[in-house]
Amino acid sequence: MKNRVDLAPLALALLLAAGPALALKSDREKPMDIRADSSSAFTNEGKATLTGNVQVVQGTLEVRADRADISQDKAGAVSRALLTGAPATLAEDLDDGGRLDARAATIDYDMAQERVVFSGDAVVAQPRGELRGERITYNLKTGRLDAGGPEGGNRVFLRMNPQQKPAEAKPGDAKPADAATPPGG
Repeated sequence: MKNRVDLAPLALALLLAAGPALALKSDREKPMDIRADSSSAFTNEGKATLTGNVQVVQGTLEVRADRADISQDKAGAVSRALLTGAPATLAEDLDDGGRLDARAATIDYDMAQERVVFSGDAVVAQPRGELRGERITYNLKTGRLDAGGPEGGNRVFLRMNPQQKPAEAKPGDAKPADAATPPGG
C-alpha cells in the first residue's frame, strides 16, 4: 500500500505530461521533479494531497499550484487530479516549436472521462492564438476545446493570430546570385 501512495505524485506528473496532444514528446523521457510544502495520503481511500507551492517539472513541462488532490481507482491508477491555485498554471513547449501556457483557478484532470477542465478565469494560449473564458474543456481523446456555457456572463474571448509567412524579399535586397557577381562584371 505504501508504494501505491508514494507513486501518487509521480502518477500526477505522468498525467500532466499526457496533456495537450501537441506537447513536446521528448519531455516524457526526462526525469520528473515534484515539490510541495507538505503531502498527505489516505491509503485506504486511494487519495493523496500535496499542498503549498506545488511544482511539477519534467523537461519543458512546468506545473504550479497551491494544492493538488489526486484520486486513484481501485487498481491504483490515477483517475483524477484536481489542481487549485491563484492561479494554477501549466506551461510546456510544443512539438511545432511554440509554447502552450494555461492558467485557471482550477485545473481538473479527469482521466476516466479523458478531459481537462480549466475553470475560474481560464486562459489557454499558444502561438496560434488564445482562448479565454470562465470554463474551458479540453477533450484529450479528440483534441476538442469547448469554452463558455449556457448561463449568461460566460462569454468567451478568442484571439486568432495571423499565420506567419516565410520571410519575403524586399525591394532592393540583394539576391544570392547578385551578391556573387562582381560589380561591372
